[in-house]
Amino acid sequence: MEGNMEIFYPPDLKMLKQLSSAPSHGQEKVRQQGEFECLYRDFIVGFENWDFSSTDIKNPFPDNESSIYLWQGHDDRIIPRELNHYITEKLPWIQYHEVPNARHLIIHNASYCETILRKLLEQQ
Repeated sequence: MEGNMEIFYPPDLKMLKQLSSAPSHGQEKVRQQGEFECLYRDFIVGFENWDFSSTDIKNPFPDNESSIYLWQGHDDRIIPRELNHYITEKLPWIQYHEVPNARHLIIHNASYCETILRKLLEQQ
Protein backbone atom coordinates (compact mmCIF):
# COMPACT_ATOMS: atom_id res chain seq x y z
CA MET A 1 0.00 0.00 0.00
CA GLU A 2 1.37 3.34 -1.04
CA GLY A 3 0.42 6.99 -1.04
CA ASN A 4 -1.75 9.08 1.23
CA MET A 5 -4.08 6.68 3.01
CA GLU A 6 -5.79 9.31 5.21
CA ILE A 7 -8.90 9.08 3.04
CA PHE A 8 -9.57 5.60 4.40
CA TYR A 9 -11.16 4.83 7.75
CA PRO A 10 -9.32 2.35 10.02
CA PRO A 11 -11.65 -0.56 9.06
CA ASP A 12 -10.92 0.14 5.37
CA LEU A 13 -7.19 0.20 6.02
CA LYS A 14 -7.48 -3.16 7.76
CA MET A 15 -9.42 -4.53 4.77
CA LEU A 16 -6.87 -3.14 2.29
CA LYS A 17 -4.10 -4.82 4.24
CA GLN A 18 -5.97 -8.15 4.13
CA LEU A 19 -6.67 -7.78 0.40
CA SER A 20 -3.05 -6.94 -0.41
CA SER A 21 -1.77 -9.93 1.56
CA ALA A 22 -3.64 -12.30 -0.77
CA PRO A 23 -3.81 -10.67 -4.22
CA SER A 24 -6.54 -11.88 -6.54
CA HIS A 25 -5.78 -13.85 -9.70
CA GLY A 26 -4.28 -11.55 -12.32
CA GLN A 27 -3.61 -8.73 -9.86
CA GLU A 28 0.02 -8.59 -10.99
CA LYS A 29 -1.21 -7.40 -14.42
CA VAL A 30 -3.03 -4.34 -13.08
CA ARG A 31 0.05 -2.14 -13.44
CA GLN A 32 1.70 -4.16 -16.19
CA GLN A 33 2.10 -1.07 -18.40
CA GLY A 34 3.57 0.92 -15.53
CA GLU A 35 2.14 2.86 -12.64
CA PHE A 36 1.91 6.12 -14.59
CA GLU A 37 -0.08 4.54 -17.42
CA CYS A 38 -2.44 2.84 -14.96
CA LEU A 39 -3.18 6.08 -13.11
CA TYR A 40 -3.40 8.05 -16.37
CA ARG A 41 -6.12 5.71 -17.68
CA ASP A 42 -8.01 5.97 -14.38
CA PHE A 43 -8.01 9.76 -14.72
CA ILE A 44 -9.18 9.57 -18.34
CA VAL A 45 -12.18 7.48 -17.32
CA GLY A 46 -12.96 9.70 -14.37
CA PHE A 47 -12.47 13.17 -15.82
CA GLU A 48 -12.45 13.12 -19.62
CA ASN A 49 -15.41 14.37 -21.63
CA TRP A 50 -17.44 11.33 -22.66
CA ASP A 51 -19.43 13.23 -25.33
CA PHE A 52 -22.67 12.37 -23.52
CA SER A 53 -24.19 12.97 -20.13
CA SER A 54 -24.68 10.04 -17.80
CA THR A 55 -28.14 11.43 -17.05
CA ASP A 56 -29.09 10.95 -20.73
CA ILE A 57 -28.72 7.17 -20.52
CA LYS A 58 -31.98 5.42 -21.38
CA ASN A 59 -33.53 2.80 -19.14
CA PRO A 60 -32.15 -0.57 -20.34
CA PHE A 61 -35.24 -2.24 -18.82
CA PRO A 62 -38.18 -0.22 -20.21
CA ASP A 63 -40.63 -3.02 -19.36
CA ASN A 64 -39.37 -3.12 -15.75
CA GLU A 65 -38.12 -6.69 -16.16
CA SER A 66 -35.12 -5.76 -14.03
CA SER A 67 -33.36 -2.79 -12.46
CA ILE A 68 -29.98 -1.26 -11.90
CA TYR A 69 -28.98 -1.40 -8.24
CA LEU A 70 -26.45 0.91 -6.65
CA TRP A 71 -25.19 0.42 -3.12
CA GLN A 72 -22.99 2.96 -1.41
CA GLY A 73 -21.63 3.27 2.08
CA HIS A 74 -22.85 6.39 3.87
CA ASP A 75 -19.31 7.08 5.07
CA ASP A 76 -17.64 6.59 1.66
CA ARG A 77 -14.83 9.16 1.31
CA ILE A 78 -13.94 8.14 -2.26
CA ILE A 79 -17.24 8.53 -4.17
CA PRO A 80 -19.32 11.55 -3.12
CA ARG A 81 -22.83 10.52 -2.06
CA GLU A 82 -24.15 13.72 -3.57
CA LEU A 83 -23.03 12.55 -7.01
CA ASN A 84 -24.99 9.31 -6.72
CA HIS A 85 -27.99 11.15 -5.26
CA TYR A 86 -27.97 13.46 -8.28
CA ILE A 87 -27.69 10.61 -10.79
CA THR A 88 -30.44 8.56 -9.17
CA GLU A 89 -32.74 11.59 -9.05
CA LYS A 90 -32.25 12.01 -12.80
CA LEU A 91 -32.48 8.27 -13.54
CA PRO A 92 -35.29 6.94 -11.34
CA TRP A 93 -34.91 3.42 -12.72
CA ILE A 94 -31.70 3.09 -10.69
CA GLN A 95 -32.44 1.80 -7.21
CA TYR A 96 -30.07 3.52 -4.80
CA HIS A 97 -29.29 1.97 -1.42
CA GLU A 98 -27.21 3.93 1.06
CA VAL A 99 -25.82 1.73 3.80
CA PRO A 100 -25.32 3.37 7.22
CA ASN A 101 -21.89 2.99 8.84
CA ALA A 102 -20.46 1.53 5.62
CA ARG A 103 -17.53 2.87 3.63
CA HIS A 104 -16.00 2.57 0.18
CA LEU A 105 -14.96 -1.07 0.53
CA ILE A 106 -18.50 -2.18 1.37
CA ILE A 107 -18.42 -5.17 -1.00
CA HIS A 108 -15.49 -6.70 0.91
CA ASN A 109 -17.42 -6.75 4.19
CA ALA A 110 -19.05 -10.19 4.48
CA SER A 111 -22.19 -9.04 6.30
CA TYR A 112 -22.85 -6.14 3.91
CA CYS A 113 -22.13 -8.36 0.93
CA GLU A 114 -24.56 -10.99 2.20
CA THR A 115 -27.27 -8.35 2.69
CA ILE A 116 -26.75 -7.09 -0.85
CA LEU A 117 -26.89 -10.59 -2.31
CA ARG A 118 -30.07 -11.39 -0.35
CA LYS A 119 -31.69 -8.21 -1.66
CA LEU A 120 -30.76 -9.12 -5.23
CA LEU A 121 -32.13 -12.64 -4.83
CA GLU A 122 -35.41 -11.28 -3.43
CA GLN A 123 -35.87 -9.40 -6.70
CA GLN A 124 -35.75 -12.61 -8.76
